[in-house]
Amino acid sequence: MATMTTEYRPVRVEAELDEPLSRWLWAVKWLLLAPHHVLLTALALGFLLATTLALPALLVTGRYPRVLFAFTTGALRWAWRVVFYSYGALATDRYPPFSLGAVPDYPARLHIDRPEHLPRGPALLVSRLRALPQLVGLVLFGLAFRLVWWIGGLSALLALAAVVVLVLTSPAAVLLWTGHYPRRQFTTLLAFDRWVLQVLAYTFFLTDACPPLRPETTGRRAGRLRDRLRHGAHHGPTPAVTAH
Repeated sequence: MATMTTEYRPVRVEAELDEPLSRWLWAVKWLLLAPHHVLLTALALGFLLATTLALPALLVTGRYPRVLFAFTTGALRWAWRVVFYSYGALATDRYPPFSLGAVPDYPARLHIDRPEHLPRGPALLVSRLRALPQLVGLVLFGLAFRLVWWIGGLSALLALAAVVVLVLTSPAAVLLWTGHYPRRQFTTLLAFDRWVLQVLAYTFFLTDACPPLRPETTGRRAGRLRDRLRHGAHHGPTPAVTAH
């Protein structure tokens, strides 16, 4: 089992490649997750409401109310488990629990330390502008994703080509044909997912640690881990890898 613990200041994203994985389960996960999608829609609305309620306290005191912080971080934690199980990673077949709290034995975990002090008054809002390039990147990525599907709807040929490329290059395809998850894709997907969580945590005042401008790998220790896995030198449980 490959284990990856990635750390960016007070935002820590942990993930374990939970093998063995089914060769076929990925095809129906979208259906199995229907209850989660309904609840996550409600949680997203609650997340925005909690942020709105917390904002006056943040502006005046520079502290995020503890109860609201527990809810917003719990909503992100819930979403991260669903993403990890589904097509954001496809790295576990363990059905994600319906919980806002931490689940230590689940292979995808998120920890965000409640900041002691944040900038107060207008400085709080101005400080979020530091993440503007990251937010633009996320918006452009989302628009590009929608554009690809819109173009595919205009042309059956383009749609077919998009599906073929997606299938041939996805972890699901490798799982289907080999029964193994490609480690390089796991590392790449985790780097992107970690970056998105960092940007969201900073944008919604859950941390004052501004994320990097782009997804980052887990550093030299992660590189050594991949080399060990690639050459079959791994025996027993893999220690967590932490990138600073």
